[in-house]
Amino acid sequence: MSVRRLSHHGLCVSDLERALAFYRDGLGFTEVSRLRFEDAGTQQLLGLPGAQLEAVYLRRDGTTLELLHFPRPGTHLAAAAPRPMNQVGLTHLSFLVSDLDALLEELRTLGATVLEATRLDSNGKGSNAIFVTDPDGTRIELVEGDFDPAAYRGRS
Repeated sequence: MSVRRLSHHGLCVSDLERALAFYRDGLGFTEVSRLRFEDAGTQQLLGLPGAQLEAVYLRRDGTTLELLHFPRPGTHLAAAAPRPMNQVGLTHLSFLVSDLDALLEELRTLGATVLEATRLDSNGKGSNAIFVTDPDGTRIELVEGDFDPAAYRGRS
């Protein structure tokens, strides 16, 4: 196989500084670099003639998240409602957290919408979980407790 490794995940945002504050200050990512593109090659790769792209690369837990902002031609805003979980494509990012309620309050101040109807409360008998959306509506799953779905070895 010629694929060496996963490079990064890209996330288009409408307000770069607001998104940076959310992911850096709220979710603990570290900024590693910033790039600006407006060359013909990048425009061809993106399929956006005349585009100007500002990209901020963030890292956490060995994962790189690229925040993409398009001063030109601008961004296409998603519908006001959260994206349905069964819509084809990337559905969410997930984080294991230690103090769910405190984090929810912090994320609210950074522009998150807490989707209270999704709250799963184990009443002390397991993990708690909830979805929020970032300031642009991307779903973020927050899981508090010992259950790490990525490490689960269930039945297939």
